[in-house]
Amino acid sequence: MRNAFVRELLKRAETDERIFVITPDLGFSVWESFRERYPSRFLNAGIAEQNAVGIAAGLALAGHIVYVYSIIPFVTMRAYEQIRVDAAYMNTNVRIVGVGAGFAYGGQGPTHHGLEDVALMRALPNMTVCCPGDDIEARELTSASFDHQGPMYIRLGKSGEARVHEPDTRIALGEPIELIAGSQIAVLASGTALGRAKEWVLRLREEADPVEAALVSVPTVKPFPAEIINKYAGRGIPLVTVEEHSVIGGLGSASAEVLAELGGGVRLRRFGLPDVFCREVGSHSYLLERSGFHYERFQDIVRGACGQ
Repeated sequence: MRNAFVRELLKRAETDERIFVITPDLGFSVWESFRERYPSRFLNAGIAEQNAVGIAAGLALAGHIVYVYSIIPFVTMRAYEQIRVDAAYMNTNVRIVGVGAGFAYGGQGPTHHGLEDVALMRALPNMTVCCPGDDIEARELTSASFDHQGPMYIRLGKSGEARVHEPDTRIALGEPIELIAGSQIAVLASGTALGRAKEWVLRLREEADPVEAALVSVPTVKPFPAEIINKYAGRGIPLVTVEEHSVIGGLGSASAEVLAELGGGVRLRRFGLPDVFCREVGSHSYLLERSGFHYERFQDIVRGACGQ
């Protein structure tokens, strides 16, 4: 996913001199090619995330499209006031790019976990929030960012996410994608949870008492594609959201907001990470398992939403 983002940026930079990359002293082994090819459009701002965002806003006001890249907690939380004022309030073409969604940096402990970022970015007026689920979605949303007006947050995994889409898939900003049709329940997934959600939905269909679940990818969380909630709720189909993010403030909350205002009258269950700090240190998969982010719990939630 991260590599797809960088490849798309490199390709566009060949013909678009507006592209500019800033990193607060991160991205080693990631940005060398860009720095070597476009040294005048690359800046290592040092360990100074607030400054990086301020510089990005200034460059954006001068006509650039600026990508500020760092680990999620550093780029979103350390510089939140600057993002709010310099990027969102001023409606500049700044792209905040956070890498390491969820527990991707599990070995570094809770200071490096990216669990609250979607909630923070969703709350900002003018901010578009993108959570690609595989390298194809990362490629397509990066491409969309070149001509989008206003600030964006792009949330990436670290590496190795399973590909879900065919290579020639085209995805527009704000577009949900129905990957698997189903009539009993609709599973909405975003970001790095998408690959697991697909695997789990297929497993549900193979159980002794199968569940015919639909699977929908939601790579743009803001603006939220309310039509997908309307589609399933209008048919009386319950919903389960899946995300590698706190259950508060992300995809599940966005879906609940739409459903509440719609008055759809169907069940909605949120499957994500619990509202606690994970104080353990370990691999990505270990921390997900310890936090209940596994098939058995997902299956229980789906069957409960179906009334089984």
